[in-house]
Amino acid sequence: MVDIKKTIMQKNIELGNWVMLGVLLILSALFLPGRFTLGVLLGGLISIVNFHWLSRDLRGSFLKHADRAKPFMMVKYYTRFIVTGIVLFFVITKAPVDVPGLLLGLSLVVINVILMVIGANLKNPLRRFRKNNASFFIFR
Repeated sequence: MVDIKKTIMQKNIELGNWVMLGVLLILSALFLPGRFTLGVLLGGLISIVNFHWLSRDLRGSFLKHADRAKPFMMVKYYTRFIVTGIVLFFVITKAPVDVPGLLLGLSLVVINVILMVIGANLKNPLRRFRKNNASFFIFR
């Protein structure tokens, strides 16, 4: 069985998630009410755990269930979706959080991935053109 290692970009995204969560928590704790900060914390933790869970499921589907990866991933996707929905329901109804803070925390992974991709392309903007068939247009 082949071991699938994490790429440098994935490790940077995972580390960046925690760094961004820490920065957002510090800024929201200094300038915004505690309910907003709690929303950022809970939303950030939910999104980071969900991202980690997705990574683990993808690795497992390719290692253990390569012959039936698509049905395996669909079951895992719906399980993750339902569990996340239940957790969000309880967070919104039972915890004293502001919904905008929760949404900011839930968007943390998406924002971090976008920033990482932009940063990688700004460091080396011409990397696409090193290939023989590369063009200025992303879509043809």
